[in-house]
Amino acid sequence: MQAVSSILGPVVLALTLVIAVSPLRDWLRRRQAPGWVLVAIPLAVVLLVLLGMVAVFSLAAAQLAILAPTYSDQFNQLVADAQKMAANLGYGSEQINKALQSFDPGKIISLAQGVLSGLLGVLSSLFLIIVLLLAMSLDAPALSQILRAARLDRPGLTTALESFTYKTRRYLIVSTIFGIICSILDIAALAVLSVPLPLLWGTLALITNYIPNIGFILGLVPPALLGLLDGGVKTMVLVIVAYIAINVVIQSFIQPKFLGDAVGLSTTATFLSLIVWAWVLGPLGALLAIPLSLLARALLIDSDPNAKWAAALISGELPASDAIAPAAPPPATP
Repeated sequence: MQAVSSILGPVVLALTLVIAVSPLRDWLRRRQAPGWVLVAIPLAVVLLVLLGMVAVFSLAAAQLAILAPTYSDQFNQLVADAQKMAANLGYGSEQINKALQSFDPGKIISLAQGVLSGLLGVLSSLFLIIVLLLAMSLDAPALSQILRAARLDRPGLTTALESFTYKTRRYLIVSTIFGIICSILDIAALAVLSVPLPLLWGTLALITNYIPNIGFILGLVPPALLGLLDGGVKTMVLVIVAYIAINVVIQSFIQPKFLGDAVGLSTTATFLSLIVWAWVLGPLGALLAIPLSLLARALLIDSDPNAKWAAALISGELPASDAIAPAAPPPATP
């Protein structure tokens, strides 16, 4: 899978986007829309989302490249202030001075720019993704009928695939709604703190919201760094505090209550899925870690009636039909 990641990544992305708009296709079918409308409208929505992601990553990378040279003086001043503070604390050694002087704002911003460019490089195979989206959109109506017909022969597999599509859609919907809420609040906080490009970083926070566990950190680094260079340590600290107050509270305490058991993955399984799929498919694997894990679960576990304990290990929930009976009392000692 890693060897063909340049093909597999766009395939999974296209599949996820087609699944996301399937309720729109069903709604059009119930309204007896023509066949070409069933393909054209969902495809147009998906393409708008895809092109929007490409535009955000492109703009973020370009803006970082433009801003990098403009903050050299501010960073040099921060280094000088840090040297004075170290000297006042009795740590004015030559090694500390060299360590402080070795930091270059261009290098730090270039690192963030490299991450964005990596994601953009995955999405740059736009022609392949568009062709896959068109093909999957054309096949989606027939595939739905095939799955319904296969229920008699392979009920376990059919139910597992239907559960995968439902959980994937619910995960995307809930993550998108709460991502938009976090993004709006982040933009407002960055605007109040006068951090450059608040709209761009808020949009980036929306996209990184789909990356489990570490997405919040990836979305925090660029605005926190710009806050440090533009307004000093106080602004950086306020940016970090604002992001923690907004994103951690919403994503860690409120969002899980609405998401419930839609994902069906324990905290450990979610974190491991991020590591594994990021290693297999790169940045796009991190973005699609949850849908990929749900697909793997559907094909390998949920379709097998004898694998309910494996499903319990992954979800962290005991099967309802296998409640643990209370232990029998030990035999009386003669």
